[in-house]
Amino acid sequence: MSERRRDPESLLRSLKEQTGQSGRGRLKIFFGYAAGVGKTYAMLEAARQVKAQGVDVVIGYIEPHARPQTMALTEGLVSLPVRTVTYKGLSLKELDLDQALKCRPQLILVDELAHTNAPGSRHLKRYQDVEELLKAGIDVYSTVNVQHLESLNDIVASITGIAVRERIPDSVFDEADQVELVDLEPQELIQRLNQGLVYRQGQAQKALSSFFSVENLTALREIALRRTADRVMRITEKVRPQASDYYTDEHILVCLSAAPTNGRIIRTAARLAQAFKGRFTALFVETPAFGSMTDADRRRLRDHIHLAQQLGAQIELLWGEDIPAQIAEFARLAGVSKIVLGRSNTRRPGWGWGKESFSEKLSALAPNLDIYIIPDKQNQSGRPYTPPKKYIPAIEIRLKDLGITLVTLAICTLLSLGFRQIGFSEANIITVYILGVQIVAIMTRGQGCSLIASLAAVLTFNFVFTEPRFTLAAYDEGYPVTFVIMFAAGLLTSSLAGKIKRHAAQSAQTAYRMKVLLETSQQLQQQTTHQGLIDVMAKQLLKMLNKPLVIYDSEERRGQRQLTPPCVYNTEASIPESELVNSNEQAVADWVFRNNKRAGASTATLGSARCYYLAIRAADTVYGVVGIALNGEPLDPFENNLVLSMLSEGALALDKETLARRKEEAQMQVKNEQLRANLLRSISHDLRTPLTSISGNAGILLNSPQSLDSTRSRQLIADIAEDSAWLINLVENLLSITKIENGTMSLNLQTELMEEVITEALQHISRHRREHHIVHEECPQIVLVRIDSQLMMQVIINLVNNAIQYTPEGSRITIRSFLEGKELVVEVADDGPGIPDAMKERIFDLFYTSRGQIADSRRGMGLGLALCQSIISAHGGRLAVRDNVPHGALFSFRCPAEEVCAYESTVDFNRGRR
Repeated sequence: MSERRRDPESLLRSLKEQTGQSGRGRLKIFFGYAAGVGKTYAMLEAARQVKAQGVDVVIGYIEPHARPQTMALTEGLVSLPVRTVTYKGLSLKELDLDQALKCRPQLILVDELAHTNAPGSRHLKRYQDVEELLKAGIDVYSTVNVQHLESLNDIVASITGIAVRERIPDSVFDEADQVELVDLEPQELIQRLNQGLVYRQGQAQKALSSFFSVENLTALREIALRRTADRVMRITEKVRPQASDYYTDEHILVCLSAAPTNGRIIRTAARLAQAFKGRFTALFVETPAFGSMTDADRRRLRDHIHLAQQLGAQIELLWGEDIPAQIAEFARLAGVSKIVLGRSNTRRPGWGWGKESFSEKLSALAPNLDIYIIPDKQNQSGRPYTPPKKYIPAIEIRLKDLGITLVTLAICTLLSLGFRQIGFSEANIITVYILGVQIVAIMTRGQGCSLIASLAAVLTFNFVFTEPRFTLAAYDEGYPVTFVIMFAAGLLTSSLAGKIKRHAAQSAQTAYRMKVLLETSQQLQQQTTHQGLIDVMAKQLLKMLNKPLVIYDSEERRGQRQLTPPCVYNTEASIPESELVNSNEQAVADWVFRNNKRAGASTATLGSARCYYLAIRAADTVYGVVGIALNGEPLDPFENNLVLSMLSEGALALDKETLARRKEEAQMQVKNEQLRANLLRSISHDLRTPLTSISGNAGILLNSPQSLDSTRSRQLIADIAEDSAWLINLVENLLSITKIENGTMSLNLQTELMEEVITEALQHISRHRREHHIVHEECPQIVLVRIDSQLMMQVIINLVNNAIQYTPEGSRITIRSFLEGKELVVEVADDGPGIPDAMKERIFDLFYTSRGQIADSRRGMGLGLALCQSIISAHGGRLAVRDNVPHGALFSFRCPAEEVCAYESTVDFNRGRR
């Protein structure tokens, strides 16, 4: 008990000593909400008090205040010399950290913890100087205002309109060994300002007109008080043990029941939670008697759970037979501070006198909790609510269970006869029969056979093993008592065994439901499509409930989400689909979608519907509606809670998928806009040169035909033809790219001789080929491939033109093809400068040139290689680039070979075949 009364600061100090941090200095912060509240004064006063106790105290740095009362407290205290730093013609005085470390006092006073040191200091901030002092084992007193905390800086700035630049991390404040709040009423602080006790008169009037208003000071004071309380709570959470039986924050727990007045209890608890600004939890303990509840009780219980959810309660469901024990254990683990009960929950159970009431037993189990008993009025009939009777196991006897009972008793009798022959006493034989009763209780259903086994065991023991044997009489007067105890022991053990079976069944069901919930979370994370997420939710709900489902998905139309036609997941062929999907059911689903509320069967809204409808929602967005065919059996509270959890997880996954899709669409739109801009820029640059050449040459031919000789005229005409061919090739590339990207291009696959395709393609190479040495090394075999010859020619043309464009005059360009396995490999190699490795990854992107730039005024829009890649990909291959040893670039692609014949040939394109 004494440990609990210790303040949080002493607890934290004790914790540090236990963890080996006692060699570190201790930091105490005097914390205020504004200048002038008396932080420095309080620090000096505290320092004088500890000095009087014999502590070595020195002043490291005190801000020079024009406050005589404050500076008078420095008298009698040793002051270390300050360090003077000259900066931009100003003499700045700073803490001399080295002198403080050399002096090593027990306690040093360092004012203004958030101060920024002058340039040239060891540390940028003063709190870093203090950290070094603490590491050296020196205790430090310092001061700071609330506006200097990093996390509160924006809030303070929004209140005062002034952004404070000197700040400290919140961790410095939170990890301080002690924080003393120096508080002062705002009106008193303003009065001190008016008297000139804080600033000089002119400066004080300026401060009063801006920062030091009553509204600002009141808001800052509230923030400082809250921040101090938050720090104390964090310290307490660190030092208190897990699942402790005391608390610092408010957590209100209300107990749910089917009592008609439970709604009033829930509302009272909600108001209590709101008044204390605490957490609110509603707990229902399901007992074996839950199965005997009437339909009206079940309906009221569901309504009460829904009411608690509406009032902001977190719903928790437990299973057990001892309700007070379950509530007390949950309260201990969840950190509950107050429990709210109705008076109907406090009646004495059972019939006898002296039994504890519900509240008395709960108080005994949880003595540290505040228990509020709310007077609840009787219902309209004037009769008090009668809770369900205590669960009594059904007396059920099946032929199979009766056979198990007889066989078990026969085996026990045979074992007992054997033990009697060995010389075992009657007490051992009684134990054998009790064991048999336990086996019967475990292996049979209900308690009927357990009763029969207990009675039969007593009679058999009396008939076979007591004198006179083989009669029901007994000579010994003590035998009747033995028979009674034996019967009671057998009955008790069978009852306990039955209870264990029920607990095991409930645990297995709970474990299965938790497994389904976990599987739902895992499978939702693995799905990336909208329909996949819907299917996972449907499959898991079917696994959980084993009831028919109807799911209405939604889609965005003109900026609004609308329901799509339903999809039925029917596990029972006996239910016609027309009962699950019709105009009435769809109207209920549409209402749920528009109002974001539950409706349908088992609810007070459109309760005549066949299904129970819930919204698949994330925040205020409804992604769909789920209808569950209840068949007149509403979901129990635990099932309903799990369904809501699964739908919440599914809605979050749908929300995430929607955001990802929108992000992808936005990125695609940005990419399309970028491609469009690149295309326009490329066209403006690259079309200008050939069009200018065509226009100029045509103008010369039209305006001055007489001045041109035939050679010059043919040259101009050839240039016009060449530029026109380049433009035609450019347009063809653009059209081909568009068709391939849109999926509108169809391949005309035919069996072709690749060498003929290459030869024909080389005839269409640009006029610049005469400036390069182009060699075609044909494949030694005749290889037939299945390709679209026109598109493949375009690939060869683009690859060779690309090599011509990016290699100097006189370079050698080699086109070779060879058989590798069952594939024909085609290579276009040059001995130019090559392509840097960093650019090879983007060389096949649209509008990207091998120089690492977006296409510019140099003729080449970055379309050729992108088109080649698309064409090769459409043929099922891939275009690759690598270095050509010893220098240059080499492009290659592969085609499956269909037929091979042997021959050998080499062609120099400038000289012909040889």
